Amino acid sequence: METLSAFPSPPWPNPNPNSNPSPNPNPNPNPNPPSAVADSSSSERFDSDSVSSVDPTGLSPAVEPPASQPSLLHLSFNQDHGCFAAGTDRGFRIYNCDPFREIFRRDFDRGGGVGVVEMLFRCNILALVGGGPDPQYPPNKVMIWDDHQSRCIGELSFRSAVRGVRLQRDRIIVILEQKVFVYNFADLKLLHQIETIANPKGLCAVSQLSTSLVLVCPGLQKGQVRVEHYASRRTKFIMAHDSRIACFALTTNGQLLATASTKGTLVRIFNTFDGNLLQEVRRGADRAEIYSLAFSSTAQWLAVSSDKGTVHVFSLKVNSGSLGNDMSHQNDSSLSVAPSGSSFSFIKGVLPKYFKSEWSVAQFRLHEGSQYVVAFGHQKNTVVILGMDGSFYRCQFDSVNGGEMTQLEYHNFLMPEEAF
Repeated sequence: METLSAFPSPPWPNPNPNSNPSPNPNPNPNPNPPSAVADSSSSERFDSDSVSSVDPTGLSPAVEPPASQPSLLHLSFNQDHGCFAAGTDRGFRIYNCDPFREIFRRDFDRGGGVGVVEMLFRCNILALVGGGPDPQYPPNKVMIWDDHQSRCIGELSFRSAVRGVRLQRDRIIVILEQKVFVYNFADLKLLHQIETIANPKGLCAVSQLSTSLVLVCPGLQKGQVRVEHYASRRTKFIMAHDSRIACFALTTNGQLLATASTKGTLVRIFNTFDGNLLQEVRRGADRAEIYSLAFSSTAQWLAVSSDKGTVHVFSLKVNSGSLGNDMSHQNDSSLSVAPSGSSFSFIKGVLPKYFKSEWSVAQFRLHEGSQYVVAFGHQKNTVVILGMDGSFYRCQFDSVNGGEMTQLEYHNFLMPEEAF
């Protein structure tokens, strides 16, 4: 049976961040927190303005030896795509996307491998899982790291290896090979347990913008996804593909879901409330491994990266209404598909499906075979691409004419900080 523990001191910090911190942020929006009073020092943020050059513990961040670069084990964006985290065989690093800069790094003296680093917006609380040939922590534990104190303040232990972690303002979601656990962030109380089909990649997506939690994970059948609407206590199963699910992504409010299978040719967009298929777009004709899917903040665009070395941007024809509204207050009819206006509509049903497919409007070419994750940048019509080779790209696409994207910026984020 899975076990959990929280270190007795200091008091559990409140994880509710504010992406626009004020000089005196309220560390706890809940007037009746279920645990001890939050440590007010935990309100430190990881933005470029608030990160102090003085470590609160009196310890300076470790300096990267010039002789060699670390090996990357993990890459992930934070919830608003304004930062990203890198797990290495020596520790972990946090970067700001716009402007690009390394915010800080933590390299451990012994071992040091971190296979999962999950950020909570720009809060100083991180979730870490050991990884690599010499892991810093057991791979079957989720360590709650408070970077204000530069130490772990809690842990969740399991019988099998942790495949992934997702954080929401008041929830910790832990993904194992065939189970998903949902915990309350404040006291580490287990709230929900879900069984899934084999999920070695730790696939899971959670909503962030709305006050209610929408969670998506693999179902119990090949090609099936399970959608949990916690506010309305509804569970929806969607048969998204005939093949196994390879990747999926949610809009920030949890209204729309994009899925791709192991074939990697088609990406489908669903309404998570009723499970209806709203749109289908084609990445290509041949098989590909989809590495990441990402919606733009307005759900107007969808970005896709794969092992073919091309990042695609698709135009979405879904009218999702006000994405800031809570899902429980949405009318099902607010999610609809606009007419595609295909020039082949007059012979619909005659041409093979391939020729009627919706193709990407913009593309960016990378090294084929390398693994990249993608997200939309905060600048208009831009995407940010991260590579497991340490590459950082910022590109811009033409929303009217499409075509090849323009590269605006490139960095190797594994280089020593002074080289930036």
